[in-house]
Amino acid sequence: MKIVVCLKQVPDTKGGVQFNPDGTLNRAAMLAIMNPDDKAGLEAALRIKDECGAEVTVITMGLPKATDVLMEALAMGADKAILITDRVLGGADTWATSSTVAAGIKKLDYDLIITGRQAIDGDTAQVGPQISEHLDIPVISYAQDIKIDGDYVIVQRQFDDRYHILKAKMPCLVTALGELAQPRYMTPGGILDAVNADITVWSRADLTDLDDANIGLAGSPTKIAKASDKVRKGAGEKVTLDPKESVDYIMGKLDEKHII
Repeated sequence: MKIVVCLKQVPDTKGGVQFNPDGTLNRAAMLAIMNPDDKAGLEAALRIKDECGAEVTVITMGLPKATDVLMEALAMGADKAILITDRVLGGADTWATSSTVAAGIKKLDYDLIITGRQAIDGDTAQVGPQISEHLDIPVISYAQDIKIDGDYVIVQRQFDDRYHILKAKMPCLVTALGELAQPRYMTPGGILDAVNADITVWSRADLTDLDDANIGLAGSPTKIAKASDKVRKGAGEKVTLDPKESVDYIMGKLDEKHII
């Protein structure tokens, strides 16, 4: 069984966010981490590997420093790693990103593709389903549990206060929630193996099944009108009341907002 896990290196928001003049994130200037939902999806793939003997390949598109998340994935137990990087791919929105990543996956053998539900830098939850459309395979989103049954994947799909149980024949793509699995730690042996591992690097020229009209900033239909690193909050409503009046005021507001 072959599993492909899509990863994204995202800004560590604790270290602050910086923007380029065109409104895109200045990723080169920020501290970065593996996207949490993607990391949960990687852990799910590694658990399937432990149970079924699967081969896990991780793939990402980004700057050369995105090799950091690939090295982390290898140290956790992934078998192969692929970085798609090229200046012409920069500034991609979800459409251009999914087109590019799908073109890379088309070069691979796979039974199951796992992506995170969404990335913390965009929160669109679009790339995973878009990849499935480009590859013309089924997609199950919002996975909180994944099991393999022969040629089928069985997924608990989160839905409001309950879940659906969906079954799809592979090849299939699943988008993982952060709570799907608690990621394991890197091991000393895994870190040593990752340091000595070869990471495959593909440029635009290596992706033959890709239209130049669908890549990078120029191929992104989403246009950023304005970007800001902080959302200013208003002063809010201030009142001065005695304790009894304060209780009545708070209870009234909770009732007004249908909280109670």
